[in-house]
Amino acid sequence: MSEVSPLIFARGQGYSVSEDFCPCRAAVEMGENMSKRLKLISATDAEMEERSFPNPYPDWDQGVLTSNSGADVGYNEPLDAEGKVSTAFQNKVQNKIKDLLQQMEEGLKTADPHDFSTYTGWTGIALLYLQLHRVSNEASHLQRALDYVKRTMRILNGRKVTFLCGDAGPLAVGAVVHHKLNNTADSRDCLSRLLQLQRSVLSVDSEMPDELLYGRAGYLYALLYINKEIGADTVDEGTITKVVTAIIESGKNMSAEQKKMDRCPLLYEWHKKQYIGAAHGMAGIYYMLMQPGAKVQPDMLSEVVRPSIDYVRHKRFRSGNFPSSLSNESDRLVHWCHGAPGVIHMLLMAHKVFKEEKYLKEAIECADVIWQRGLLRKGYGICHGTAGNGYAFLSLYKVTQDKKYLYRACKFAEWCLGYGTHGCRIPDRPYSLFEGMAGAIHYLSEMEKPEESCFPAFELVPVN
Repeated sequence: MSEVSPLIFARGQGYSVSEDFCPCRAAVEMGENMSKRLKLISATDAEMEERSFPNPYPDWDQGVLTSNSGADVGYNEPLDAEGKVSTAFQNKVQNKIKDLLQQMEEGLKTADPHDFSTYTGWTGIALLYLQLHRVSNEASHLQRALDYVKRTMRILNGRKVTFLCGDAGPLAVGAVVHHKLNNTADSRDCLSRLLQLQRSVLSVDSEMPDELLYGRAGYLYALLYINKEIGADTVDEGTITKVVTAIIESGKNMSAEQKKMDRCPLLYEWHKKQYIGAAHGMAGIYYMLMQPGAKVQPDMLSEVVRPSIDYVRHKRFRSGNFPSSLSNESDRLVHWCHGAPGVIHMLLMAHKVFKEEKYLKEAIECADVIWQRGLLRKGYGICHGTAGNGYAFLSLYKVTQDKKYLYRACKFAEWCLGYGTHGCRIPDRPYSLFEGMAGAIHYLSEMEKPEESCFPAFELVPVN
C-alpha cells in the first residue's frame, strides 16, 4: 500500500484535486480513472447526490412497539416485539457470513502477498477472525487468526508504525492472538517489538504526522488496544504518557504556527491540509486523546482538547455533516474517513468525558445525515462504505439505548446482505478489512451482540 498525497497531481501538473480522493487508498490509476477523479472537481448537485443510494427503508416507528395492532407487525423488522434483533434476522446474517467468508478466502488467494497491513492486508483478516472468535467463541476462528498473524510476521518492513498501516498493527494483533492461545513467549516477543517502535514516534526530528492512519495517534491506538485485550498495565502508563505528550505538543506547535492558540489549541495537518475526519484528521486524534486508557489529565482535556473539539464543531454544515478539511466548503462526503460517520465517534466520546448534551445532540444529527446519505455507492466497506457508516448507529445505540439506532444499524446490515447486488464500485482491495468484504463481514457479525460492538482498529471501549 502506498501513501499518496492528495496534492500529488496539483504539484506536478497544475490540477486541483477533489478531496473526494481518500489518501488511504493505493496510488491513483492513470488514464480513465484519473479523468473520472478530476471530473469530481466540478461535479453538479445531481452528481453529488449520486455518491449514495436513496435509502429505501422506512425509518424506525416507536409506536409499533407499544401498539397491539396486528397491522403494525413486521414494520420494524428486523427487530422483534421486544426491540431486540430477531432470531430470523440473525440466522440470515449468519448464513450470509458463511457465504461471504468462503468468497473472501477464495479471493484472498490472489491478494498482494506482501501487504501485511490492518487496512488492506493480512492483519485485517486476522482481526476479522479475532472478531468472529469473540462473538462465537469458536476455537477454529482463533486458529485462523493465528495463521494470518504468522504470515504477517514474515513480511514486516519497519517503514510505518501505526496500527492500520504499519508494523504496530501486526505486532499488536500478534501479541493478542498469542496471548489468547497461551503462547506467552511469542506474545511477549510481539509486545517487545511493538514497544521498540516508539523511538521514531517520540523523535523530535521525526516528520511523522499525528493522524490515525500514518501517525502518532495510530501508534497510540496500538498501545491502548494491547491494554484492552491483554491487561490494563501490559503497556505501562509512562510509555503511553510519552506518546500522548508528543501528540499534544505537536498539536500545540501547529496551532501556535497558525496563530490559533486561542481558538484551537490543538491543530493538526496531514500533507499540508488540516483534515477533520477520523482517518487523517482531528476528529480521530481528539477521539484517541479522550480514551480513558490514554490517561490525559482532566485539566488538559478541559483546557486544550475540549476547545479544539468545539472549534471543529463550528465547521459543521447546516445538514449536520462535516467537511473533509477546515478549508473545504463542499458538503459531499459521508464516510468514516471524511464526514459525519467519523466525527460522530468524537462527539459521543466528548459527551461521555465532558457530560454536555450539545455533543450528544450533534451526534444524533450526524446519525440523521448518515441514515439519509450513508448507503454509499463506493461499496460496503468500513473506511468509505456502508459498513463503516453502520457502526455510527451501533455506537449511538450503546450510548442512548434508543432502539431507533439499533433498527438503523440492522437496516444497514440488511443492505450488506445484498453484497454485490447494488452496482457499487469494486474496491481496489476487494476482500480487505477496511475497503472490502472482510469489513462487511465484521459489521454483520456485530448483529450477534450489538451491545458489545466495536469499530475495528478505532473503538476501544463502549462509550455508554
